This record gives sequence, structure tokens and C-alpha cells, in this order.
Amino acid sequence: MKVLMFGWEFPPYSSGGLGTACYGLTKGLSRQNMEVTFVVPYDVEIESDFVKLLSTNIKIKRIKSLLQPYLSSASYSTILSKKKKRPFPKIYGETLFEEVYRYGEAAKEIAMEEDFDIIHCHDWLTFKAGINAKELSGKPLVVHVHATEFDRTGGHGVNQQVYDTERGGMEKADRIIAVSNYTKQKIVQHYGIHPDKIIVVHNAIEIPEEIHFDINKQDKVVLFLGRLTLQKGPDYFLYAAKKVLGYDPHIKFIIAGSGDMERFIIEKSAELGISSNVLFAGFLEGNDVYRAYRMADLYVMPSVSEPFGLTALESMRSGTPVLISNQSGVSEVITHCLKADFWDVNDIANKIVAALKYSELHHTLKEHGSLESHRFNWNEPAKKCVDIYNSLM
Repeated sequence: MKVLMFGWEFPPYSSGGLGTACYGLTKGLSRQNMEVTFVVPYDVEIESDFVKLLSTNIKIKRIKSLLQPYLSSASYSTILSKKKKRPFPKIYGETLFEEVYRYGEAAKEIAMEEDFDIIHCHDWLTFKAGINAKELSGKPLVVHVHATEFDRTGGHGVNQQVYDTERGGMEKADRIIAVSNYTKQKIVQHYGIHPDKIIVVHNAIEIPEEIHFDINKQDKVVLFLGRLTLQKGPDYFLYAAKKVLGYDPHIKFIIAGSGDMERFIIEKSAELGISSNVLFAGFLEGNDVYRAYRMADLYVMPSVSEPFGLTALESMRSGTPVLISNQSGVSEVITHCLKADFWDVNDIANKIVAALKYSELHHTLKEHGSLESHRFNWNEPAKKCVDIYNSLM
């Protein structure tokens, strides 16, 4: 079976979980003998040798576009204004939504050129492309929801155009894949989609097994790794850190990531009087991510609304215990971890202290969490996707 897949980030140009998930899923589908053509936007000024056959069953097609991971209308305008200061192709949309439309129109040409049996697209930026491909070909459309506008905004200040695009894609789709039951419930509640149309396919991880680092440190380290946005709850991480440091002033808190809350978080750490214990590592990628996990004694994921949460699995696989929010999809599938509501700063602080203070608890979380993480690989999600494809053929 041949799959035409539309995405908006793919390694090496990825800055979050969606690119990682797309990469793992395509490899899993390849092992199921699926032929995948993955369509991704690219900046004409950035050339890369990754646009090759990833395997005999996977190939990459590129559309010239300024679409990038986790864009907002404001950040798109910033990118466009920088481009206009120097010569560049006059092909891009003047707004984010014009660019999404243009990407969808460009997808028509690929849909006419490629031979495929089913269309699979990831998140709202690609829904227009998937709809166009469906209308041209008459082939079934699967939309894969990794996050909704309600996750990204916490339900406050929802962008109506993004919401309309999401809902339109879900309504046009023949089947919807949600990355968790948590996400499925949001789709039913906020978008009015019948639950029978939505299939839950949890994410997995695929990371190198042999990563060894020699790390020397004296202080206990608690890690936050993720985008510094409202959705990920870095402010709750800081408030919990303040309480923990009242118990033990020697603990170090590392914040790894970047985002629109970065300045606020830096200033807030100073305002709370804990800046000497809070270290900012910036955006990490590649082996530096796993080095950060290995350096930490505990990884905390205090997400306000987390459709899944691949970082929790990555941390467990790296041998680092995790504390995750109950408001996450990954909390549905892992048991050897600590859990708390994102807003309950006292509970988060108490569990951080317990994980660092009690060696037996820390050891149990470390050993059993690592073992549990090995249950997750991309073969099972790929099989579920193939079953969905077959049901639509």
C-alpha cells in the first residue's frame, strides 16, 4: 500500500515531538511494507542532504514554504519581514494562513504526480493539503491530531482561523487519529466530532540504545526540557522549584528549551530569588538531549495540556525517573512514574523532594521506568495505522 503523508517538520529540521513522531512512524510503516511519500515544507535558503530515500520504502518530497515548527501568526510575520530585507523568491504568503493555503495548493501538484492509496496528514498546517489531495484523487483521508488549538492556548485566546481549519480537516477526514484518549476527548468536546470516527494511537520512541556519557556532578539536578510556552508549564516548574529550595538550597534546576515565555521565565526566576539555582541551557538537540536526561536525577513535565509527551518516555529510556502532569496523554500508558496535577505546585514540590531524598523510591522509579519504556516502539503504532488504512480501502 502507498501512503501520501503531509507534515510540517521532519528531522533534521524539527524542534519538537511532532518531527520525532513523524520520523518514528514512517520508519515503523516502512517495516510494515508500506511505501510512504512524506511531503514537508522547506526554506529555499536552507539546503540539506536529508532529502534522500530514507529506506527503500520512504521518500521525501519538498514544497518551497516558510512554514516552520510551532509557528504563530506573529512569528511567521517576523520570518517574512527578515526575508524581505534580502533577495528571496516572491512566492510566499503575506500571512501564516495565506502560506498554509499556498502549501495546500502546492500539494495538488504532488497529488497529481504521485501514485498513492491513502492520504495521511499531521496537524492543522497540513489539513488543507490533505483535503485538496482527497478532492483531486478521491482517495481516503486520515488526519493525525498531535495537538489542538486548545492545548496550545490552554483554552484562552483560541485563534478562530486555526480552530476553523482544524475542525474543517476533522470533518472532511474519513478517519481521525488521536495520540491519546486525552486528545480524543478534546476533539469530541470542542470540535463536535463523533467518537466513533476517532481512533487512539499512542506514540512511541525510537532512540539509540547505546548512548553513554561520563557525567560528574555533586548537586542533585531536576530537569525541565521542552518548549517554553504556556502549554508546557515552565512557570509551574519554577514555582515548585521555589518551594523545593526552601527545603534544600543546594538542588539545581535546569531549564532546557526556548519559546515565547523564555524572557518571562528568566525574569521570574530572579523575582523569586532562585536565579542562582536555575540554569538555562537553551534549545538542545541530538545527543545533547540525552546527555541532559542522564545528568538529571529527576525529569519534570508539568504540562498544562499535553496530548502525549514523548519526553517522558525518552527520559525513562535514559534511566532518569519522571514526574509528569495528570493532564498528559502519556500518563495513560505509563505507571512507573510520579504524577501530579500541573496546578498543584505543593504536590509537585513534595514529590520532587521525595524522589531526591528517598534512595529506594528513586532506584525503583529508575529501574522499573527504564524497563517499562522498552515496551514502546513504533512497530505497534504503525500496525494500528495500517489497520486503519485497510478499513478505509
